[in-house]
Amino acid sequence: MNNKKFLRPLLTLAIVLLALYVGTRLGKVFSTPKIFNVSLPSQNNLSAVIDYISKYYVDSIDIKDITEPMIVEMLKELDPHSVYIPASELKSSNEHLEGHFDGIGVTFNMLKDTVIVINVVSGGPSSKVGVEPGDRIITVNDSVIAGKKIADESIKSLLRGKSGSKVQIKVQRKGVNELIPIEITRGKVILKSIDVAYMITPNTGYIRMVEFAQNTHSEFLEAIEKLHSEGMTNLILDLRYNLGGFLEQAIKITSELFSEKKLIVYTEGQAFPRRNEYSKGNGKCGSDSLIVLINEHSASASEILAGAVQDNDRGLIVGRRSFGKGLVQQMIELPDKSGLRLTIARYYTPSGRSIQRPYQHGASGVVEYYNDLNLRGENGEYDSADSIRPVDTTKYYTSKGKIVYGGGGITPDTFVPHEYNSMYIRQAINNRVMRDYAMEFGDRHRSELNAITDLTQLEQFFKKNNPCTEFNDYLNKKGIKGSDKDIQESKTLIDTYIKANIGQLTPLSDLGSTYLLNKLDKTVLKALEIINSQISKANV
Repeated sequence: MNNKKFLRPLLTLAIVLLALYVGTRLGKVFSTPKIFNVSLPSQNNLSAVIDYISKYYVDSIDIKDITEPMIVEMLKELDPHSVYIPASELKSSNEHLEGHFDGIGVTFNMLKDTVIVINVVSGGPSSKVGVEPGDRIITVNDSVIAGKKIADESIKSLLRGKSGSKVQIKVQRKGVNELIPIEITRGKVILKSIDVAYMITPNTGYIRMVEFAQNTHSEFLEAIEKLHSEGMTNLILDLRYNLGGFLEQAIKITSELFSEKKLIVYTEGQAFPRRNEYSKGNGKCGSDSLIVLINEHSASASEILAGAVQDNDRGLIVGRRSFGKGLVQQMIELPDKSGLRLTIARYYTPSGRSIQRPYQHGASGVVEYYNDLNLRGENGEYDSADSIRPVDTTKYYTSKGKIVYGGGGITPDTFVPHEYNSMYIRQAINNRVMRDYAMEFGDRHRSELNAITDLTQLEQFFKKNNPCTEFNDYLNKKGIKGSDKDIQESKTLIDTYIKANIGQLTPLSDLGSTYLLNKLDKTVLKALEIINSQISKANV
């Protein structure tokens, strides 16, 4: 049967069927106004057809095999962000936003065909029983996983499980001849949405927020309290690659940036009248000078925060144009424990602009929508601010009268081009080859790396050990070759990336790698340049 021919005539009617579910068990993907109960007839053509098929069709069938593809196809006719999530995937799809998952508490990488433990979560299930960074996991519950090139997701499914359940592993450890058997009792593993927070200069704090999850506001308060105690008066908030999350969390965190009551965002949809969200006027960072970093992967809740800062002239936005998602979803749990993430409203920045970029309905439209980021690169937008073309040419105005545009993301106040352009650098950085080289180097210096607990020790380690001297030969062996000019021009950048990969292997983890990368990060350096300029002007 041609599914599309069968499904298309039913799409409109299927909307009615799904509406029956609205108002059932509501999830918490976005804390927007509650969906009202919808009063609909108990019977319609679509539900009648499904009922007849299930009762009278010549062969026995699982009616879910028909209805589930129908729902998926139907949602493609709405917008790119309304999606159906099967029951088998619903729990894992929400884990990162809930801020925890059940597992053993390690991060790992695959080197060649072997799983290597990179970091062990402090206080987590694995750390309690002696799993160490550098351990190679050879077996899981008596099944050999080494030497088989198993996909990362398959490894995760083997190691994760219900809290309180047990998993048996055997690890190979440097300096130990025999495999070491370890029994781990799985437990709750906390996921951090703020993975890096440190003083990048004596008076400037740097915070990287990777998403807006259930615990992000409390993490943010903890981070800024620490940085204020260390002398922070300027804040760089890095939202690059932050795809969003809970609307409620975005509002709470944005409120902490304002010392006065200001409009942060307003939402509006067919079933929901306009709802304004304001800052409380007593934000913990209200007196700090502020720079927010964004790029083409900053979306949704990230854009709400950036838009509020820009429209209220609270701080400067630095980087590249953001993703352009101005739609708000509500998670609805369906009767069979599957989920419907349904777009229920649009959000608008304080100046009144929607930053949602255009989309066409249908499957091809969804593909085109997500391909837009590639088209931006082909059009030169990542290399030059002059290549940015606003989708909506309507002029909006910030509180101080600066012109801003909507319809395709937040355009930064200060543009910073892509970090690297040459194919040689891109291959060296984006390929697994750099990570694999760092892991091999890490194996040779495992005890030294495991002893590094602060940034000063990390700096001292690299003064004594240079991991970069043999890397060009290593690249050649892997088939990545560059001219003498390529090698010379990229030397400093590649050296930094290698060291950052090694910094990730220490107990400092993300802090170690980010600290090193920020030394050459064009966007971070531009932010520091702006802060220094502001300080100089203030002292004149």
